[in-house]
Amino acid sequence: MYRIGFSKDIHKLVKGRKLILAGINIPFIKGALAHSDGDVVMHAIAEAMLGAAALGDLGKFYPTNDKKYLNAPSRIILSDANKRIKKLGYKIVNIDVSVEIEKPKLAPYVNKMRSNLTKILKIKLDQISIKANTNEGLCATGKGEAVIAYAIVLLNK
Repeated sequence: MYRIGFSKDIHKLVKGRKLILAGINIPFIKGALAHSDGDVVMHAIAEAMLGAAALGDLGKFYPTNDKKYLNAPSRIILSDANKRIKKLGYKIVNIDVSVEIEKPKLAPYVNKMRSNLTKILKIKLDQISIKANTNEGLCATGKGEAVIAYAIVLLNK
């Protein structure tokens, strides 16, 4: 049985925060404003996994009012979501992620991001794709005010 999950995560970019994407610290003058470390890539993947398994959204398991997740690394959330789907008998077939951010350019970091996610999720490199896009100066991401990640996950039981 195959199940597809889709999710999006967005965070405002502000000075004084680190920009963490797929667990990699990307050198930049702004970072994601969030309760946790603001890793939109891991958040979108985790929620897509939960959605594919019909478990709900991130807020159900990792609420922003829970001090346990204050400034927490998002790998904790992603790892837990992975355990939850495995407990139900699902395994990841593949993951496709699209990140929207005007600056910085992510191409130099994409392979590190993919590799880091394979270690956390215990999948092969060819099971995860990450693409980076700009919005040509349009909307919040295009104006450098936000970062967005979209993730689609295919699970098999």
